[in-house]
Amino acid sequence: MGRRSGGRKLPFFASAGSTSSTKRTRSARRLPSLPKTTSPPPPYATSPPSAPHPTTSPPDLSAAAASGGGGGGGAAPAASVSGKVAKKKAGARLWMRLDRWGSSEILELDKASIIRRAGVPLRDLRILGPIFSHSSSILAREKAMVINLEFIRAIVTADEVLLLDPLAHDVLPFVDQLRQHLPLKSPAGGNGDPGGNQAPCLNEATGAEHELPFEFQVLEVGLEAVCSTLDLSVAELERHATPVLDELTKNVSTRNLERVRSLKSDLTRLLARVQKVRDEIEHLLDDNEDMAHLYLTRKQAQNQQVEAIMTSAASNSIVPAGTSLHRLNSSFRRSVSIATSIYLDNDVEDLEMLLEAYFMQLDGIRNRILSVREYIDDTEDYVNIQLDNQRNELIQLQLTLTIASFGIAINTFIAGAFAMNIPCYLYDTDGSFFWPFVGGTSSGCFVISIILLGYAWWKKLLGP
Repeated sequence: MGRRSGGRKLPFFASAGSTSSTKRTRSARRLPSLPKTTSPPPPYATSPPSAPHPTTSPPDLSAAAASGGGGGGGAAPAASVSGKVAKKKAGARLWMRLDRWGSSEILELDKASIIRRAGVPLRDLRILGPIFSHSSSILAREKAMVINLEFIRAIVTADEVLLLDPLAHDVLPFVDQLRQHLPLKSPAGGNGDPGGNQAPCLNEATGAEHELPFEFQVLEVGLEAVCSTLDLSVAELERHATPVLDELTKNVSTRNLERVRSLKSDLTRLLARVQKVRDEIEHLLDDNEDMAHLYLTRKQAQNQQVEAIMTSAASNSIVPAGTSLHRLNSSFRRSVSIATSIYLDNDVEDLEMLLEAYFMQLDGIRNRILSVREYIDDTEDYVNIQLDNQRNELIQLQLTLTIASFGIAINTFIAGAFAMNIPCYLYDTDGSFFWPFVGGTSSGCFVISIILLGYAWWKKLLGP
């Protein structure tokens, strides 16, 4: 082992044995001209070739295949690569990319490209799909923030935002607002564009203004657009509800009841939309850890610091082979402890103030919707009272007619009894007895009806 480990004796023995073969002489002469990295360590032998593959895009592969094949042999690889690209583009969707410096472009990206670009899992793309389009969620990932609020479906990183379906009618105002807020200040304190707008935030501890991170400004613009849309919807609902309910109180008809039913359906859907966004913000406010994960700019800076610390620790930990590994392990432990202390920064005051402001705004919108629903409930109660009053009047009328029908029925029974073919001495009398008998029975029936009506009045079954 001692002779083989002595690398300085190799050139001497190679030059001394040059008469053995020309191949060994040629390799020995070329040996001093070779770089020092001809025999790299084993960990670096396989890692560099695998690094460029994730960053290689399908168009570059097709271009390389087209340019590399000079004859007929290059046409088949080009066709195969273009077929793969066409297959990937078949599931592509329209996205708009806006970076923190104000530049924007419209791209057609598939799921694989989005995953490589933003570093989000596949399930987040399903959340942004049409199946879960009506859900509200703000998810924090390692390098991105996934926003699905009403019509805003975007993936926000520390430097750019990818917006899905940017040409939709509801999304265009949000795109215009984003362009008004861009470009932003650079992290170093300079301006990327002197004419750019700024979004300062007051620090309560120092009393100075500082700029919100890029991801929070995008989140603020998104929440502002969503709240504005919901506020307009509530205002339209209030404007439409007042005449419909007033008309119902005047005239309870099938048409007016149908209009109120449609109004209640719209109110229920709008309340559910507001409640979803409000619950998502409330969930974030209740968990400081989730809010800390939304600081993408801070995490990016922390990752850079950790990489720098690890790199410096690795460069300073290169020791001779005979030295103990205790210094290497202690150095890495110190690096890991420093990185852990960096990640313990959980100051979420800025995001908490931002979310609280829009939570209060959404809570106010929800209260307005609830007030409209209370107005609808009050109108329904009033209409039900009116219907109950009319029902009571109908019952009183029915009772009065029943008492009158009872008196008439008694008189009819007496007349029917005397109309039967039964031998009676009254048939042999003179006709002067007929009219007094009819008048007496009719008067008796009328008196009975009056007595029944008086009893019903006394029991308060009849009245105003």
